[in-house]
Amino acid sequence: MRYPIIKILSAQVWKSTIKNRSTLILIAIFNCMLLASLLSGYSHMLRQQTAVNDFSHEVRERWENNPDKHPHRMAHYGYVVFRQKFPLSFFDPGMDSYLGNAVFLEAHRQNTVNFSEASLSNGLLRFGEISAGLILQMLLPLLLFFWGFDLIARERENGTLRILLTQGISWPELVAGKALGLFRLSLCVLVPAFVAGGLLMIINEQTWQLPQAVWRFAVLGFAYAIYCFIIALLAVYVSAKSKNAKSALIKLIGIWLLFTLILPKVSQVAGQSLFPSPSKIAFDTAVEAELIKHGDSHNPNDPHYKALKDSLLTAYGVDSTHKLPFNYSGYVMREGERLSAETYGRHQAQLVGIYEKQQNAVRITALLNPFIAIKNLSMALAGTDYATYNDFQNQVEAYRYKMAQTLNELQIKHISNKVKSSADKRAIISHKYWEEFPDFTHRFPPFTRVFSNEIISVLSILLWAAGLFLLIKISSKHFKAF
Repeated sequence: MRYPIIKILSAQVWKSTIKNRSTLILIAIFNCMLLASLLSGYSHMLRQQTAVNDFSHEVRERWENNPDKHPHRMAHYGYVVFRQKFPLSFFDPGMDSYLGNAVFLEAHRQNTVNFSEASLSNGLLRFGEISAGLILQMLLPLLLFFWGFDLIARERENGTLRILLTQGISWPELVAGKALGLFRLSLCVLVPAFVAGGLLMIINEQTWQLPQAVWRFAVLGFAYAIYCFIIALLAVYVSAKSKNAKSALIKLIGIWLLFTLILPKVSQVAGQSLFPSPSKIAFDTAVEAELIKHGDSHNPNDPHYKALKDSLLTAYGVDSTHKLPFNYSGYVMREGERLSAETYGRHQAQLVGIYEKQQNAVRITALLNPFIAIKNLSMALAGTDYATYNDFQNQVEAYRYKMAQTLNELQIKHISNKVKSSADKRAIISHKYWEEFPDFTHRFPPFTRVFSNEIISVLSILLWAAGLFLLIKISSKHFKAF
């Protein structure tokens, strides 16, 4: 293909479309919508982050200001941690509004992450949030289809298509030139959105604490650019294949409905049907049933812990737990915490495995649907996908387990076996130990892991771009000028 010819055709599409007043109005409307959604999302993110920081500071102060007490009482006093917002979450909120934001941590129990925005808002949220990501993923393709449905079909109707072809322009050059011109029009919406988003990201202090956010934003912009070029190629290809502009428009609207509404919903239903997940009640019941088999650490006559006591007495050559060189109750609590954590972790891993299979059913359809690909990739880069949330849950559980076992170790080391109850003055340790225990720090997954999680989406976007080029080259032999 000859680039000068493609460049001339691209310029012709640009000039003929941009001079239309309705085009300028649509561009202005889209830019206003994007700017409003970016500012709204950014403001909401800052409010959420401020609330998280304030509550986290308050929780930490209360934890450190606890008086001297028995460490196991402190374990049941518990801790509250909050989920941080990634600096790009304002661009594409993804699943953030439907996922919990706070979790209470205590010994012997793994609580769920609660207080999602969806659970605290009205029913309108189920229709989705108007965000920059949603506008670029769903509405911008519709705009490009509106601009591109007649780029070739109309010339066929007017009879000018034969004139172009008789001047030595090949079909691949014609389609590529028209698609490039349509892509240039999409940049009138895409570039302002990313310029505004980049400025908002730069003025956010949290961005400078997470340098990977800059790299994610750059990759996000590149991905959306390829997505828009795929949509442009698809629009021009359908226009070239259609007999007239009307049939091209109908086909493109059908493709838009298939990509944005039908396939995503079908893939979700298929994933849930093929890999059904247990309800919360069924999950908790299964965990509790297995824990009962392991025994009750609070029951001194439990067979498992009685055997543990006998083995300790034999090992240390004593006839009573009071003669052990460490606190026996703390030792039992440590063992019970280990067993409960292992049991919960095993069941949680199985549950997450089911969720991943459901999501893989959706991810695979990305090879057939570029909308799914850009949606998954956008959420992952913005830090608002399920994988980021699951990583937060894993960090929370690791912190909870460390907290519980640290307090158990304090009991083992500092509490005498002669103490009859936690109310005894000899069972109380200094509050300085609460201050020494580190605060929870939420760390976001690295860029490399995010990229590897969404490798199917990346391949889908690249394959769609390459596949459309190949399809146009092969199909150009069967295109008709009239």
